[in-house]
Amino acid sequence: MIKILNLLILCLFSSCIVAETIAIIGTGNVASALGPAFAKQGHEIVYGSRNPSNPELQLLLDQTLVVNLQHPENKPYVTSPREAAEKSQVVVLAVPGSAVSEVVLNLGDLTGKIVIDPTNSRVLGDDGHRVYPVETSYAEIIQDLVPESYVVKAFNTLNYRTMIDPDSSGGQVTIPIVGNHKPSKDFVANLIRAMGLEAIDLGPVRFAHILEGMLFLYVYGREAGTPFNYHLRIDE
Repeated sequence: MIKILNLLILCLFSSCIVAETIAIIGTGNVASALGPAFAKQGHEIVYGSRNPSNPELQLLLDQTLVVNLQHPENKPYVTSPREAAEKSQVVVLAVPGSAVSEVVLNLGDLTGKIVIDPTNSRVLGDDGHRVYPVETSYAEIIQDLVPESYVVKAFNTLNYRTMIDPDSSGGQVTIPIVGNHKPSKDFVANLIRAMGLEAIDLGPVRFAHILEGMLFLYVYGREAGTPFNYHLRIDE
């Protein structure tokens, strides 16, 4: 019965009719980009921080509140990562990829929740370029840790500045997403489109290994002096 209710909720999510509470685990650049962007769409944002009493987080709350003036009842706040996850139906892991397993294991029961994974590898090989630190992908590791949740890999193929201002790229930007649960991917795709970005579903979560590799190419392009953003034109 619980699984049926979760599915019905996620079907509502996919149509983006109902504003929901979204937990942003982390308070760095990605969190600072996605939190306000989702708040602007009418969702309530709760940030999960290891130090929720840090006065420096007030600026992030102010930035999130400013864009959500049409929904004054949805006031953002900061609490512990576990409490943030407990209070939300959608959890964004805006943390370093190397820390994601530990973070997820400390979030409590994520059954039935959408877990958005924007993480990437920061590990460098002997040649100075990024390498895979795991045999599969961070998204697959997360899905194995919380098999009753709906993991969606997204937002890992662009930088946080483009998340904040898509027009700064000078053209259309596509966000590839993968995951095993279509209603959850539909919900994330709606979040993406409402930000002024494109979304494309590229398959199951096992393809996340490829998406994480796309970031390697993205970073190399910038290091080589040929920066680009992904725009995947869909054939008519």
